[in-house]
Amino acid sequence: MRKLFHIACIIILSASTICVHAQPSPNLPDSAALTKPDKSVTHHTAKIDGKLFSYTATAGTILLKNEKDEAVALFGFTAYTKDGETDASKRPVTFVYNGGPGSSSIWLHMGAVGPRRVVLNDPDVTPPPPYKFEDNTYSILDVTDIVTLDPIGTGLSHAIGKAKNKDFWGIDQDIKSVSQFIKQYVTDNDRWNSPKYLLGESYGTMRSAGVVDYLQEGMGMEINGVILVSVVLDLRTLTFQKGDDISYVMYLPTYAAVAYYHNKLANKPSNLEAFLKEVRDFAGGQYSSALLKGDHIDPAEKEQVVTKLSAYTGLSKDYLIKANLRVNEPQFTQELLRNEHQTVGRLDSRYKGVNQNLLSEYSDYDPQSSSISPAYIASFMNYYYGELKVNKNYNYHVSAYSTEGFDWDWKHNKSGFGDAVTPNTGTDLADAMSKNPNLKVLTLNGYYDLATPFYGTEYTMEHLGLEKKIKDNISYRYFEAGHMMYIQAASLAGFKKEVAAFITGK
Repeated sequence: MRKLFHIACIIILSASTICVHAQPSPNLPDSAALTKPDKSVTHHTAKIDGKLFSYTATAGTILLKNEKDEAVALFGFTAYTKDGETDASKRPVTFVYNGGPGSSSIWLHMGAVGPRRVVLNDPDVTPPPPYKFEDNTYSILDVTDIVTLDPIGTGLSHAIGKAKNKDFWGIDQDIKSVSQFIKQYVTDNDRWNSPKYLLGESYGTMRSAGVVDYLQEGMGMEINGVILVSVVLDLRTLTFQKGDDISYVMYLPTYAAVAYYHNKLANKPSNLEAFLKEVRDFAGGQYSSALLKGDHIDPAEKEQVVTKLSAYTGLSKDYLIKANLRVNEPQFTQELLRNEHQTVGRLDSRYKGVNQNLLSEYSDYDPQSSSISPAYIASFMNYYYGELKVNKNYNYHVSAYSTEGFDWDWKHNKSGFGDAVTPNTGTDLADAMSKNPNLKVLTLNGYYDLATPFYGTEYTMEHLGLEKKIKDNISYRYFEAGHMMYIQAASLAGFKKEVAAFITGK
């Protein structure tokens, strides 16, 4: 599983959160200096969908205790609550987090759901500061209160007392601590009777599948709906494990979408969605059948598959033959635009960057991450310590990789067989949906996302083993954008529309 950890760090959100983190000022102590819960409460207005909203922002920490009533952590969060609401049973609350694992929540916070957002030069490189920062007219604050939370080791969250940060770094440990935070926040703020939603991105979707089941089974708290953004519940669908061909099948439709976007198809179809349906059919049919045959595949069949693969991906037949029909994600991002001396993004393959080594088999950086991370981090820090007035003595960790000894325990008890199996929290989601047949699930995916391919989402959901009536509670939405689809203006509008309709039922 140690090897799986390194693979997953390459593929799960977010390269921006893993490769870049805020450097603490030499004059400020680490956030561990925060030994007791502390909160900054400020009052604001914002224009959302053309209407002016007054709201209260609360940024700080909540104290978590273990089963022995011992303090074990301070858990950081930023909450936005609409002013003037007197009946909590009629006002939903949505808990929001990113992924990593090891990422803070700044990306969804400042890109999609919060009342303020970073403006990027999408899909081109965003210039250095000053960055543009404005009211988020597509915030979901008009339909739900929002709590963005930062898992232990990120934001202001850290272990205290006898506990250590590493005690919280693992699939099951993370599910438990995030669930404890939600329960504590709900209790502290009298929200037990409010409609409740989870909104997680990337590894955050893997977390959500576990949290919704843990809250329901372990804490007696039912969740109304789960919003999965750029989905990965079953790591096997995107880890390209040796001897296992499933990732190649899952990625093929996304390769085709990327080739379509960059005009690398010899006979480019006029309709993207119709084209991707055709590629899905091939991936789940002839392509997967060919891979299943391994070395016993007939040469004539192999030639047919290579010809189709080349037509769908824009890669040469010679390259595909050398790859034995199997091209992984960093090979694809490096090869597609090699002749143009460029590499395409992983999180969002609309982005292009300089190919720094034309002989390299694999891409070694993500142009999207390099383009947007500085703008997000600088804008958030300016906002957090400025508008939200958080104490500057507390160092906000954008990523747990800025803390000492970060390592992740990939064992998940519900996956079975301990270290011998790739973790899958789809089993948790299936359990929660079966026991709470009113639980709704919304999946949001970008066609140009090479971190969590949309076909992998479909495959995972089709293999939860749900009864048909329950399965109908899952809905799918797609965007012509990448992993963080909301950084594109048109997709942000669509993101808001889908999430608001999901929460309001309208």
